Formats: sequence, C-alpha cells, structure tokens
Amino acid sequence: MKNFDFYNPTHIVFGKNRLEELDSLIDKNAKVLILYGGGSVIKFGTLDKVKASLKNRKIIEFGGIEPNPKYETLIKAVEIVKKENIDFLLAVGGGSVMDGTKFVNLAANYDGEKLTDLLKYGFSQALTIKSLPMGAVVTLPATGSEMNSGGVISYNHGKHVISNPALFPKFSILDPTLTFTLPASQVANGVVDTFIHVVEQYVTYPVNAKFQDRVAEGILLSLIEIGRETIDNPEDYNIRANLVWCATMALNGLIGAGVPQDWTTHMIGHELTALFGIDHGKTLAILQPAIWQVRKEQKREKLLQYAERVWDIKTGDDDNKIDLAISKTRDFFESLGVKTHLSDYDITAEKIDDIINALENHGLTAMSETRDLTLEISRKILEIAI
Repeated sequence: MKNFDFYNPTHIVFGKNRLEELDSLIDKNAKVLILYGGGSVIKFGTLDKVKASLKNRKIIEFGGIEPNPKYETLIKAVEIVKKENIDFLLAVGGGSVMDGTKFVNLAANYDGEKLTDLLKYGFSQALTIKSLPMGAVVTLPATGSEMNSGGVISYNHGKHVISNPALFPKFSILDPTLTFTLPASQVANGVVDTFIHVVEQYVTYPVNAKFQDRVAEGILLSLIEIGRETIDNPEDYNIRANLVWCATMALNGLIGAGVPQDWTTHMIGHELTALFGIDHGKTLAILQPAIWQVRKEQKREKLLQYAERVWDIKTGDDDNKIDLAISKTRDFFESLGVKTHLSDYDITAEKIDDIINALENHGLTAMSETRDLTLEISRKILEIAI
C-alpha cells in the first residue's frame, strides 16, 4: 500500500426528513447565498423547503447553474458573494451545482488578478485560501461532490478540474426522497458515474490494499444489484438510499487512499461532453470498455481480480475471463438504458481528430496510473469506442 494522507471533515446528514435540521447546521446570523440549477428544485418544492428551514436568515438566491457549470455563469455569483458580504454558501442540487459552488467559493477568496488561472491544471490545489463555510442539499446521486474537495468547471470549450482542501462542504444533507423525481436517464447516468469513479481507483495495478479493494468491490456489487431496480422503482426508499450512499462513498477519498488511480475515462469523457454535448455519465459508459480492451496488459492483474470478485467469473483462461468481464460491464451499462458506442450518439470516426486535438490542447498527453497513455493510445481507444 502506498503512503497517503486522508482528510475528510464533511458532516453527512443522511435519511428521511433531515432537511428539517438545516436550521441547526448554519449560524443563526449568517447571510446565505443559495445556489441551484434549473427549475426542478423549484418545481418539486425543494427550494421552498430549504428556505423555510433557514427561517429568519437573510437569503439571496442564485439560480441557473448549468449541468456542466460554466465559468461565465459562476463569475456572476462570485460578484454577489463579494458585493453582499455573503457568510455561507448553500448548494441545492446535484454535482454540477455543488462543483459550481466550490468554484464560487474559491474565486471569491482568491487574491490573484486572473480568475481563469484557477482553471489551470493543478493550480487551485496548491493555493492556501480562507474559504467561506458551505453546505449542500443533494438532489442527484452521482458525483460524490457532497463529500470531497474537487469539482469540474466548463470554460472555453474545455472542462477543468479544481481542487483544494478548503473546498470540502461543512455538511451535506442526503435525503434519498429528494431524488425520487429524477428522470430515469439521470438516475442511470448517476449509476454509471459512480461505477466509473470506483473502477478508476480500483482497476489499476495491485498494491496489496485489501481494505480499499474490498470496499470498492462492495460498491460495485451493490450498483450491479440495485442499478436497474432503482430506475424501475424510483420511490423505493431502501434501494435509492443505497445508491445515494454508494455515490458518496465512491469518491470521498476512502477507496482511493494508498492506491494508484487512473482518471483516463473521465479526462477523455470531459472532452466528449465539451465537444458534442453528450451527458457525462454516457461518455464514461462509451469509453470504459474500450479503454480496458486497449489496456488489458497494463491492467491484467486487477482486471482478473475484477472479473473473479465482481462478476464471479471463475472458469476459462485469463484472457477469456477479462474479455467476459469487459463484456458484462458493457451489458450492465446497456441494461440501464445507456448506450456504449460513439456511433450511438452520431459521432463518427472523422471526429476522432477533433477529440485528439482537444486532448493535446489541454495537456492530456500522458494519462493513466502509469502516465504512459499517449495520444496515439487515446486514438486507439476512440477507434474501438466507435
């Protein structure tokens, strides 16, 4: 197992009717900026419940954060934070709203001249900032942003990762009933996103991290068991509660501590979303099987472990086990209603050059857990993904 630091200060408030406790989680005298996305939190009454729970505090609202939160939109919220002397940031929504709120916090407390510098790879992580306290009311299980210090922001036809220890939410309220009204496609995307978060920390190479591996496998097995069920039975509390907790635990640092990580699927996936507008979760389902096909030798030991422990594939030679595990993974995504080829989204081979150019422009020329995944290898992955 590799050396690691593990730090996670977020207070999770999980279960039915926990939104009622919001009043006790925020300072009574705080001026609160509520950030949210589209109209769903208004349509289904979540925003009204949040405001009622905040009681007599001064509240300002900022809506319209996009599914892939745009820098230009978030800067408007930064201006509000500064002008109104906001004391607390409250994200009400899914991963995009939470990510956007983290950027607002980062930018509002950054002393540099160019806020776009915050989007440079690794820049935000190295900063020492005094952030505002922030919390989250989660309405979509997927990103794990409710219990980590990272986010992804869209700017200039690219998606940029921000991260800083000061960006952990102070608390996150996870009431599975708030997710019951989600469209089936969003739930499916969330299952896929969670699944990929896990395998990008698990299917790398062995470092004898037995605890991390077993927890990762437990999350994957749970997702396989409940993925289709929670789509078909959106108001089954127990099934949805398990999805919500799996999504949180997949990316809060626990299973990634002390193990190599490979975020190739996410990095290439971000380019597909930026270029073609494909949902984030769908890009991951397209790419992961293709990546494993190309990287079989580099990931052989962990792919075999994945095949045997997650898919219970115990017979056949090693190559057959790996191939079957990849096939079963693709079938699982398809069973959720998520298509797994670029051609399913009208992306043809002629577009591969555009994707490769975007990867090169964003410095993504040496990806993977071993930093040896070149643009040439990315091209092979995309060719198979067609």
